[in-house]
Amino acid sequence: MTGQTDENQWLTAAECAERLGLTVRALRVYESRGLISPRRTGKNWRLYGAEEFARLNEIVALKRLGLSLSRITALLGGQTADLDRTLALQQSTLIDLHERVERSLNLIAASRQKIAAGESVSITELIDIAKETKMTDASSDAVAWRRYEQAKPRKEVQVEPSLLPEYEGAYQFGFGAIMTITRRKGGLSAQLTGQPIIDIYPEREDHFFYKIVPAQLSFVRDAEGNVASLVLHQNGYEQIAPRLEDEAAKSAADALEKRVRDKVPLPGSEALLRRLIDEHQRGEPDYDRMSPPLAELAREQAATIEADLARLGPLQSVSFKGVAQDGWDVYDVKFANGALEWAFALGADGKFSGIYLRPLL
Repeated sequence: MTGQTDENQWLTAAECAERLGLTVRALRVYESRGLISPRRTGKNWRLYGAEEFARLNEIVALKRLGLSLSRITALLGGQTADLDRTLALQQSTLIDLHERVERSLNLIAASRQKIAAGESVSITELIDIAKETKMTDASSDAVAWRRYEQAKPRKEVQVEPSLLPEYEGAYQFGFGAIMTITRRKGGLSAQLTGQPIIDIYPEREDHFFYKIVPAQLSFVRDAEGNVASLVLHQNGYEQIAPRLEDEAAKSAADALEKRVRDKVPLPGSEALLRRLIDEHQRGEPDYDRMSPPLAELAREQAATIEADLARLGPLQSVSFKGVAQDGWDVYDVKFANGALEWAFALGADGKFSGIYLRPLL
């Protein structure tokens, strides 16, 4: 499927949620409130078409304006989806974002020109820059815009074959995982720690994309023209991974292999998990202790996790299972009314870079 919908094209709940950056649970909530009415198959599977996508665009646009779901339900109740109105709303938001970015770039360019000319930049100018560039990477507008850009179709082009060896090597993200770039016949492949090898394809020099997921890799060169780092563009975020020297890459890989083999948890691992569970049970997750991409996702799922934990009841025990191939600490966690598997990873800054929980089989 392409993600473009008409009266003859339908997506499953999982496909719909992935394309729009939502969760399947969110789709269920919108359906329960009467905002969408997906088609049902003979086996009662939900299918989403053009009408549902138009309404979901309305919901997403209104949520970005700060409206609660209750207010959105009242506002849209009994109305058919107005795609033109929604697109106009989104257009206005993006124009505002574009103008803010342009202002920020102009201020920064002017200050850099002054520095190049040997002049000093005033405190007032620095304050203006700080105010204009206060839009963080985790802001909803910036994330939504990048997610849109990253989901656009890519076209494979030919690049000079002699460039390919320059990209080969290991690159380490702040959350500890290593991205290894290797040569394959006719191109390059990428492998993230603990994950399968996936082919990547050039869209221009130093810029590659995945075909199986909406994600891209761009390579950054230093002043001498050497590839010094890469950037993973995925889910609306951009994560930088500096290049590792061969010895450092081998050392990091060996250390992870040993930790996995010997089942060695991170320092203070169990205490970190217990605190994490307690925060979610109280409905007070500490987002400052998470990476920006994870914090954004955690905010979206906080209410659901809190409700699930309330249903499971008091915490009874936490048991360390081992270390996953990608370096995540994995635990069996038992509650009064059930059990879950929890796992987490920490970045180089000590913040959570990944968290998951799922029913314990």
